[in-house]
Amino acid sequence: MQRSSTQPAANRYSEAKAEILTRFPDQVSDVPVTLGQHANTLSLVVSEPPSVVVWAQTVQDVQAVVEIATRHRIPVIAFGAGTSLEGHVNAPAGGICLDMSRMNTILRVNVDDMDCEVEAGVTRRQLAAHLRDTGLFFPVDPGAEDATLGGMAATRASGTTTVRYGSMRDNVLGLSAVMADGSAITTGSRARKSAAGYDLTRLLVGSEGTLGIITSLTLRLHPVPEATVAAIASFSSLKEACDASIAALTLGPALARVELLDGKAIEAVNTGSKLSLTALPTLFFELHGTAVATAECASQLGDLVREYAALNFEWAADDEVRRRLWIARHDAFWSIREAWPGRTAVVTDVCVPVSKLAECVAAANADSTVNNLIAPIVGHAGDGNFHAIVMVDPNDAGEMDRLAGFLDRLIGNALAVGGTCTGEHGIGQGKIAALEREAGASLAVMRQIKNALDPLSILNPGKVFRPF
Repeated sequence: MQRSSTQPAANRYSEAKAEILTRFPDQVSDVPVTLGQHANTLSLVVSEPPSVVVWAQTVQDVQAVVEIATRHRIPVIAFGAGTSLEGHVNAPAGGICLDMSRMNTILRVNVDDMDCEVEAGVTRRQLAAHLRDTGLFFPVDPGAEDATLGGMAATRASGTTTVRYGSMRDNVLGLSAVMADGSAITTGSRARKSAAGYDLTRLLVGSEGTLGIITSLTLRLHPVPEATVAAIASFSSLKEACDASIAALTLGPALARVELLDGKAIEAVNTGSKLSLTALPTLFFELHGTAVATAECASQLGDLVREYAALNFEWAADDEVRRRLWIARHDAFWSIREAWPGRTAVVTDVCVPVSKLAECVAAANADSTVNNLIAPIVGHAGDGNFHAIVMVDPNDAGEMDRLAGFLDRLIGNALAVGGTCTGEHGIGQGKIAALEREAGASLAVMRQIKNALDPLSILNPGKVFRPF
């Protein structure tokens, strides 16, 4: 349980803030605009700014902030780029926001071993640019180029390439972190396998800053494929598209991405990204391999999707065509937001066994139609993860009630078929009740781990669990 201090909270916060301002004179801000920028901004989760922001530059800075937070019994919330959707970076009880963006050094790249070590504030874009001439790349692609790798690890991010390369869970070999007692630890190794003790790396990956603050990561890299082919196919129904995406998995390792957009999402993407696709359920594919193998696989893919009544199929190896297609897919969220101005996006994130994808997507689509909700669907069809992006008017009480029922049934349907309430966005504040529903008795074990590693509950409190 969280321990209390005999000192009034207001005094503890003011003293801690004064100490922070003295200790980090050139790395701190309490300007209201800056505080607001370090809170939730992209969803219905209410924005809750911190009391002060500190830009960490070294591990020692992180340790010093944690030590101050511990001594004064106030929260410390790690911040990467603020791209999360479930209120992860909010400060519901105020406290110190620890901005990691200045810890952005790429420490080393080992080409022969195909791994690298980066500080937590390095972004996907920065790492991709650094690796450009090495013949290697880091594959996890959640769509946000400026997401920090530390933040991606903390939320166990995945994205469009998971079907071939896996998520952050699969691509983090080890990490360094500062724990709640101020100690700095290193987990894992550069070896490709280990049976040495508990897997602390995977405990911290996905812990959302509630167990420790990640300061650096050792990441698995992959060879840049000789050839990359993009393909697209449209269908008259979501079921046909989902069934075709499942069948495409038989193509094996050449298949790197399988993305689904329904007709509403395609309409928005056409406007936002200036495309001219048919506004029907559509699959985007990407194939990796040799030039000969990808061309052969593209031909096989065309035959396969036609068996599932694809209305058209096109493929291209041209880099510019492929780039435009995937930029459009990654910008789908923003295109959908722009298509319904004045409304707020609620991005759902269930993941189900791929064999149940068609059933669950169809149920979500029918549910939104019956309840008169605007809910375009996009998803990583290759791994069963889909997002209904519900565009709502928060001031319409009736619509918000219908939204609540929709979300409840969406998660219930996913759990009923062996799925999960979140495939990649994490729990944060927004999915605490859903985690309780999914985890059952195992939630108590999670709490025991949290209590053991953070007995004062200073690390990102109010996330993953209800406040103590």
